[in-house]
Amino acid sequence: MSQGSNFVDYVKICCRSGHGGAGSSHLHRDILTAKGGPDGGDGGRGGHVIVKGNAQLWTMLHLKFRKHVIAGDGGAGGSSLKSGKTGRDEILEVPLGTIARDSETGEVVFEITQDGETKILTDGGRGGLGNWHFKSSTNQTPRFAQPGEEGKEVWNVLELKLLADVGLVGFPNAGKSTLLSVVSAAKPEIADYAFTTLVPNLGIVAYRDNKSFVMADIPGIIEGASKGKGLGFRFLRHIERNSVLLFMIPADTNRTLKQEYDILLNELEEYNPELIHKPRVLAVTKSDLLDDELLAEMKLELPADIPATFISSVAQKGLLELKDLLWKEINRPV
Repeated sequence: MSQGSNFVDYVKICCRSGHGGAGSSHLHRDILTAKGGPDGGDGGRGGHVIVKGNAQLWTMLHLKFRKHVIAGDGGAGGSSLKSGKTGRDEILEVPLGTIARDSETGEVVFEITQDGETKILTDGGRGGLGNWHFKSSTNQTPRFAQPGEEGKEVWNVLELKLLADVGLVGFPNAGKSTLLSVVSAAKPEIADYAFTTLVPNLGIVAYRDNKSFVMADIPGIIEGASKGKGLGFRFLRHIERNSVLLFMIPADTNRTLKQEYDILLNELEEYNPELIHKPRVLAVTKSDLLDDELLAEMKLELPADIPATFISSVAQKGLLELKDLLWKEINRPV
């Protein structure tokens, strides 16, 4: 199975809620009572389609081939004021960070951010009222009741935006996957070719005093990604939910550090201007390739408006200093 087939961050589902049950128009009769009057019960509510957050999920693979979700219908009311049964609810479990949208308008319906949080995606039809509700001094034997309300059928989009403390931003082969594999237990695919990372990867990074934070490796961005080039455009939305952005630039880049940083920053701003207001940290990777003279020269090229450090994931160089910088930015007061 390919790497991409295990990660699904977008599904389109047709959700149909249940019809409400009809109310009863029953009139009470028994061996002792000839004209007992109306005693018809209410119809049951139709089933909802409900979305529930599950912290143990990180992909919507289980929903990929489930195109139609149909909730149960409510039961009809009965005699002796008996209410009809409530329709069966359909519950869709999703990862935290999932957004539900109307497929036609693109309008955001709600967002799931907490474990166990539930939201109604499509509400079921109301049950009809029985004839008992319509009795009065002038209409003592109503022989009618309400029909149940019909359920709704709506196409919805469920879209995942990964929730993480730190998101890695950089060009392909900047060393993002290598860093994640060294500082966490994650095992992303690592190879010497562009777009090795085809899907986002998450890892838990251990810090001092048993503290930890979540790091997300996003597929590499290229120049023009905000306009749909490369793989970056599809996954740029995952960067929106990261508290801190870690820009990674390799020491062997063909551009200056400032030029490469500006290109990355511009792609984020083109996609969503709010991203440039997130806390940022710069890490120059593969610094084990630099001697003291080159290192001093490259320090002069660093952008002035961002905390920066030099690291080497392979040589385990500068990683603790990088964690200190990231932890400081994660916990910086807003």
